[in-house]
Amino acid sequence: MGDPTRRAIVVCLAERPQAVGQLAERLPISRPAVSQHLKVLKDAGLVTDRAEGTRRVYRLNPAGLAALRDQLETFWDRALTGYQDVVDRPTEE
Repeated sequence: MGDPTRRAIVVCLAERPQAVGQLAERLPISRPAVSQHLKVLKDAGLVTDRAEGTRRVYRLNPAGLAALRDQLETFWDRALTGYQDVVDRPTEE
């Protein structure tokens, strides 16, 4: 998700399931580049695909997004706890 193009693809797929060609029309990259990004997102479990005729339609994977959200919440909870620990330390004068 660190790549801006992947984030843009996720935003597009949040609107509705789409084929590679539909995504490529909305993004400033080629179809092969969209396919490569979708492969990364699929390998990460964030999108799924299904054959519809001669094309594959991609959609967000709710389970994968929930897992990502859990990881991000854990990260932020730890970061905020660490920050709070620093703030709560008595200052030496």
